[in-house]
Amino acid sequence: MQGLKDYQEKLFLDFRLSERVPRDNFYRRLKETLDLSHIRQMTKKYYGTEGQKSIDTVVFFKLMLIGYLENINSDRKIIEHAGMRMDMLYFLGYDLDEPLPWHSTLSRTRKLFGEEVFLELFCDILYKCVDKGMVSGKTQAVDSAFIKANASMEGLVAPDFIDKSRHYFNQLTENEDENHKEKLRFNERFVSPADPDARVSQKRGKPSTLNHLGVISVDTENHVICGAMVDFADKRDADTLPKIVGQTVDNLRPVGLTVDELLADTGYSSGEAYNFLEKNNITAYIPPHGGYKPEREDFTYDEKEDCYICGQGVKLPFRHIKREKNKNLLTKRYCTTVADCKNCPLKKQCCKKQNYKQIEHSIDKPHYDKAYTLLSTRKGKHMMRLRKSTVEPVLGTLLDFRRMKKVYTKGHDLAHKQLLMAATAYNLKKFMNFCSPKSVKIAAMAIKNTAMVLISAPLNQSLSFWERFFFGSNCKLQNISIIHSK
Repeated sequence: MQGLKDYQEKLFLDFRLSERVPRDNFYRRLKETLDLSHIRQMTKKYYGTEGQKSIDTVVFFKLMLIGYLENINSDRKIIEHAGMRMDMLYFLGYDLDEPLPWHSTLSRTRKLFGEEVFLELFCDILYKCVDKGMVSGKTQAVDSAFIKANASMEGLVAPDFIDKSRHYFNQLTENEDENHKEKLRFNERFVSPADPDARVSQKRGKPSTLNHLGVISVDTENHVICGAMVDFADKRDADTLPKIVGQTVDNLRPVGLTVDELLADTGYSSGEAYNFLEKNNITAYIPPHGGYKPEREDFTYDEKEDCYICGQGVKLPFRHIKREKNKNLLTKRYCTTVADCKNCPLKKQCCKKQNYKQIEHSIDKPHYDKAYTLLSTRKGKHMMRLRKSTVEPVLGTLLDFRRMKKVYTKGHDLAHKQLLMAATAYNLKKFMNFCSPKSVKIAAMAIKNTAMVLISAPLNQSLSFWERFFFGSNCKLQNISIIHSK
């Protein structure tokens, strides 16, 4: 007989969320694992002693985590989504008939708390990963990506004329001979009233947009984020390196971890960046930029005498240091005299239209040479492959699945808070997956299956591969023979 379900609401219910949410549910396990009660004491200074009670600080941060874990950009949608999910209500500590906070409370509370609160929460989750052995700290991979700002290019206006004139006058008085012809950059001539901290920038092959620059540092052991920050989008990547490395070092210092190696792409190549890492005893695996030339054809550089020697044996001694026009770059100039090249048979080919030969290179050439030599080694090439497989997928996850493709807040500080929360949610998800019973079971089954294959296979066939892979290169033949005999 065909059944028919007739729905009628009951006046009284005998219902418990704790009995309905499955034991292996993600948010149930997260509630049992994550303790945020200490945040109440940390944020107590932001509240007075009178007036209406605010949203519980723990509930606020749990709602924020739900937004990033579920990739929900709108505060209103976070409240709506959480209200329809029993597991999220259980995670938040709310019952079915208990109303959630008003959505505007989330944005007001986000503005109220300082950046140190969000950084503290980020570090708490990071230290949980460290305790589980997920972070080595030794090798960090750094990269950045544009985060679209909540502003439009059509809304750009010129800044106040007086402020602009004062700024331009200061530039002229600092170095009148050099700067009187220099034009202000685009981001100095226009500003967005909606978000003054947003900067006009663009990716190759795409139109210009107003962006913030998100920078992260990822540990290569298990791809855990160890540092995250937001900077202005018109900055070079190399200019942001000291900040992100400094934050990463500070985050890892309390747990006794040190950064020894740094992986980054060509955008982080600069003399200042190499010098900063060298002073902090960090090995830099950063390829030199495209303008760097490791060798000059038909010329040899003598490091001791600081000169170039051409194929005819003529020296090009160091003359002076000059600054590139419209660039903050210092180069060393080497050149011959007119008499040196007067009777040279290769003069037309070598000097072209000049009567002497001139060569220039950056004053940071020793740093570039060291980086080029290091990356030419087998380990250097491996490190570059490791960088691509480490930090780039993490950046893609933050942009596409942790709501960081665009920020819907205004200003640099709020964008920084959002990136910290996105990185916190990312690390938290990795931590939960690492500690999940399924992961432990899968790992145990893999070890068991590997051992069974080794035992069942003939010794002469299995020894060559499994000796290296399963037991290690130093395993003795006697140990494998015992396992095979059993």
